[in-house]
Amino acid sequence: MSGVDELVDSVDPVVDPGRAAPFESVDDYRAAVAEIRAAAREYYNGADLAMDDATYDALVARVAATEEARPAWRSADSPTGTVAAGVGVVGDVPHSTPMLSLDNVFGGDELRAWAARLEKLLGRPVAGFTVEPKIDGLAIAARYVDGALTMITTRGDGVAGEDVTSQARLVAGLPAKLAEPMTVEIRGEVFMTDADFERAQELRTGHGEPAFANPRSAAAGTLRAQDRAYDAPLSFLAYAVQHEDFAGDGLHSSALGRIAALGVATTAQSAAGMPVCAGIEEALAAVEALSAGRGGLGFAVDGAVIKADAEPDRQTAGFSSRAPRWGIAYKFPADTRTTRLIDIVVQIGRTGLITPRAVLEPVQVGGVTVTSATLHNFDDLVRRNVRVGDTVFVRRAGDVIPEITGAKLDERPADAVEFVPPTECPRCGSEIDRSQKRWRCTKGRACGAEESLGYFASRDAMDIEGLGGKIIHGLVANDLVLDPADLYDLDAATLQGLERMGEISATKLVGTIQRSKEQPLSRVLTGLGVLMTGRSMSRRLARWFGTMRALQEATVEDLQQVEGVGPERAVTIAAELVDLAPVIQKLVDRGLTMTEPGVPGKVAAAAAAEAAASSDGAVVVNAGGGPLRRPDGTPMTVVVTGSVPGLSRNEGNEAVERLGGKSSGSVSAKTDLVVVGEKAGSKATKAEQLGIRIMPAETFAALLAAHGAGDEAEVERLMAPA
Repeated sequence: MSGVDELVDSVDPVVDPGRAAPFESVDDYRAAVAEIRAAAREYYNGADLAMDDATYDALVARVAATEEARPAWRSADSPTGTVAAGVGVVGDVPHSTPMLSLDNVFGGDELRAWAARLEKLLGRPVAGFTVEPKIDGLAIAARYVDGALTMITTRGDGVAGEDVTSQARLVAGLPAKLAEPMTVEIRGEVFMTDADFERAQELRTGHGEPAFANPRSAAAGTLRAQDRAYDAPLSFLAYAVQHEDFAGDGLHSSALGRIAALGVATTAQSAAGMPVCAGIEEALAAVEALSAGRGGLGFAVDGAVIKADAEPDRQTAGFSSRAPRWGIAYKFPADTRTTRLIDIVVQIGRTGLITPRAVLEPVQVGGVTVTSATLHNFDDLVRRNVRVGDTVFVRRAGDVIPEITGAKLDERPADAVEFVPPTECPRCGSEIDRSQKRWRCTKGRACGAEESLGYFASRDAMDIEGLGGKIIHGLVANDLVLDPADLYDLDAATLQGLERMGEISATKLVGTIQRSKEQPLSRVLTGLGVLMTGRSMSRRLARWFGTMRALQEATVEDLQQVEGVGPERAVTIAAELVDLAPVIQKLVDRGLTMTEPGVPGKVAAAAAAEAAASSDGAVVVNAGGGPLRRPDGTPMTVVVTGSVPGLSRNEGNEAVERLGGKSSGSVSAKTDLVVVGEKAGSKATKAEQLGIRIMPAETFAALLAAHGAGDEAEVERLMAPA
């Protein structure tokens, strides 16, 4: 099952405060307040979650809507007017100034409305905004005296917090001494990176304790732990300094730069960065970019924080009772939810990899509906103590495949039984190699030969029509074909030996197989099923390197130049290409096309830049390898929604890339073009609202045909603004 299979459908965010319905009775309202406070108490104490973020935010939205509609019902302990829902762990260390929360928005229109209110309050345009990751951790204040770290306190109730100095002294990014002997208080977030979270899970379950629900509760629990037998890793990123003009120019962005120079890690230094934006539309684009890339940051973020950069703006705007008016949190769809585990199934991949996978009651996570999730490996499954029937925590950050992080043990059904891993390969009955964390069938790729061949022949790969499951089964059962290259050795006489295969059908199938040799490199890569790649990634690799030889010779560093390829994926792809080298060589020997039509990505960019530089300011059509290129040669971001005549959904995305563009699955302010076909959904509506150019599917099909025929005049006509 590919990563796409778990992401069934794009959906609206769970939380939409603008449409939150007030409670009908005061009893329901009060019950919701009590439920929120109970969930917040566990959240701020660092315990396992009693309620996932999306459910919590939706409940708070209903409480707020009720209080607006029926102000007489508002209770004194309402979570809408207090820091940490009024239940933060109260300590005895007063803060130098209150550590307030941030108000939330959940969409672009709400962010624009907030910016408009701020400008009205200031009586002038905002001088600039910063956009930082909203780290899903625990807020702390770190006090330095003459450059030495002397005290670390939690947010608590916003007025006073707990002293956690002894537990936090080893936090990465929070040095014991500053580079200069300064007395200053720095505020930021203690959290766990993804890698540290995995390590913390191993330490915790290895000591007989239940798995952490998510990185946030793991960080909070670790920071407050007094007598644990192990030290789980923690990190810190600063987001503020308690000093009116710390950098000398009154800019928040400069203040964080000054903190960094002292040796403290900041949000600006993180993988997310901290763009400084001239206006709210630029800030919104930065928020959307952060949301799109959050899965590759290496740590959990649950939103973006937008702040006025200039101190005069912040001073004039001031504060409400619980939050600054000059800052706001843009909440992303929650990346951790709870749902019921329906089943645990065992899957055997094309390389013989044997993995457990969770089947789930559908749940919205990170803006999509999830029905299944990875359980990583059998050792991890045992450590996390997850059973069928459990209420489990499902996490998905960005475009990462959803994973189960743990179970709510207090809600476990009485009849839930422990999962028993297989003792032999469920598909072929062979022995299992358990020497590594990831188990494999000892037959390797031979175990999954039928699946591998079926995938190789599929429409989205080599498109070998007529090579169906029954024929593949016969070929494998009779030892005629073991890997994809063996297909090209078949002749009609051999095929006629299979059941129900006559001379005409055998001859036709041989011809279809031989014609598939002309398929481009991207489809060969797709058909080979390289781990951690799919159709889109295969196209990116093919367009970037141009030839199979160049791809095979690429280093791990070279691979990371391709969009979406990080260090882990690059290492995996490089290892897979080495493993597949014998099959690839057999395919080369049999005459398959191992090149991608058009100019490879690196060359295309250079050619486009040269073309743009030599132009006189006119729009450069077809610069850098296709009409879907901007004047500077970079690819347009194009969304195809609905059906395009003569093309499947995947072929539509392939067509975008053949025309020089970059296909995307979602519409945002950064989208250049939306192709709208029959049965287009909300994406077309959103494109209209954002003022993005819309191209009818028929026009797109004509553009593809004209480009393929080299009819530049027709291409230019079709690309001209309506």
